[in-house]
Amino acid sequence: MENTNEKTLAEQLKDQLLMNPENGGIRMDDAVIAKAGEFCEAYKTYLDNAKTEREAVTTTIKMLEKEGFVPFDAAKKYSAGDKVYLNNRGKALLFAVMGKRPLTDGVKIIASHIDSPRLDLKPRPLYEESQLAMFKTHYYGGVRKYQWTAIPLALHGVIVKKDGSTVTVAIGEAEDDPIFCINDLLPHLAKDQNQRKLFEGIRGEELNVLVGSLPFRDDKISEKVKLNIIRLLNEKYGIVEQDFLSAELTMVPAHKARDLGFDRSLIGSYGHDDRVCAYTSIMASLQNAAPECTWINILADKEETGSDGNTGLNSRFLEYFVADLAKPYGIEGRTVLSKSQCLSADVNAAFDPTFPDVAEKRNIAYIGYGVVVTKYTGSGGKGGTNDSSAEFAGTVRRILDDADVVWQTGELGKVDHGGGGTVAKFISRLGVDTIDIGVPVLSMHAPMEVVSKLDVYNTYLAFDAFLQSK
Repeated sequence: MENTNEKTLAEQLKDQLLMNPENGGIRMDDAVIAKAGEFCEAYKTYLDNAKTEREAVTTTIKMLEKEGFVPFDAAKKYSAGDKVYLNNRGKALLFAVMGKRPLTDGVKIIASHIDSPRLDLKPRPLYEESQLAMFKTHYYGGVRKYQWTAIPLALHGVIVKKDGSTVTVAIGEAEDDPIFCINDLLPHLAKDQNQRKLFEGIRGEELNVLVGSLPFRDDKISEKVKLNIIRLLNEKYGIVEQDFLSAELTMVPAHKARDLGFDRSLIGSYGHDDRVCAYTSIMASLQNAAPECTWINILADKEETGSDGNTGLNSRFLEYFVADLAKPYGIEGRTVLSKSQCLSADVNAAFDPTFPDVAEKRNIAYIGYGVVVTKYTGSGGKGGTNDSSAEFAGTVRRILDDADVVWQTGELGKVDHGGGGTVAKFISRLGVDTIDIGVPVLSMHAPMEVVSKLDVYNTYLAFDAFLQSK
């Protein structure tokens, strides 16, 4: 009787020579899938506690200090196993563990960003119009403005008063908190608005947040509703209107991270881009407390607006940190960086079957197929990209395969459909071998983005494997 289990020559060659990408749910057994689900429970909590870059820094420092990390002292010479962190103005963070090997062998770097698209309040935000109190906003990063209307919003941020004291604000998250919203036109009256191009369906100056309607009971002044709102803020926070001039206040979606789908395989939340890579890198880093090679984890600010400013990676705070770390050993920072390797930990676009025309199906990431390795980003003819070398791409490939990480490759859509960038180019220009790697995301930059738990978990495994690699 013929053995039907014996593979034909063509089948054998296919196994040996061709790529066979498949959903991670097929490759991973039930126990590993359960681990992925368990891992993502804590991740959802992190998302809810870290809706701004300031909150992400505060939340992460608490995690680090529980593991024995201490503030970095540039005058100190550190030894293997020492754990340090550098808080850059409360909005970006570096933390590191010293390895057994000398710094002249280089360091391993994982760099993600903790800012996300949002609506920042203008310096003079509060006004009254037709007995309604409103906040004026200026959107931050690449938002699709129409997505931010008629959804619950929360107010987060800090206010620095004239005396230098700081007030932390978070309104709209607790069950008994008020929420805020941006109004949109009812369909009955939207005839003219419907003629606008989608990009202008809601214009920037129409992103005005409704914050109240009750007037202060006094017939002798105008803007009674505005006065009543600032009175309430004064009673709660001790601020006056002028304090808005030295504040960083932002509107973010008020909803919490939730399981998505009948099978609970997905997570819907604000801020996956890029706190999903931040959290997975943090957890992988904390698993490597006695490394052979020194590692540095970077949580950067300002990526969504070009990485400029002194908390973005287009500044020199990474370069200065490495120089300070190496100086007590008599080593130049550039010597360390030129031998270093970096995973630029950022998300990529996932294929959406509703919008297939923007994707090149052979070279885009898919939900559930694992962590995405992106050799280059940029736009058009690779404009504004790092474009990793084949050698370093090969190194990362071996690391992931040896650790049995489920991974895939991806581009950010078709060549002439746009594109985007990451922090990779700012790190590679320091002489560091750098490649992009992260989680595929649906509805990127929307108030609610979607990721797969399997992809999140495999991203964590990828970072862990990189830090452990020789």
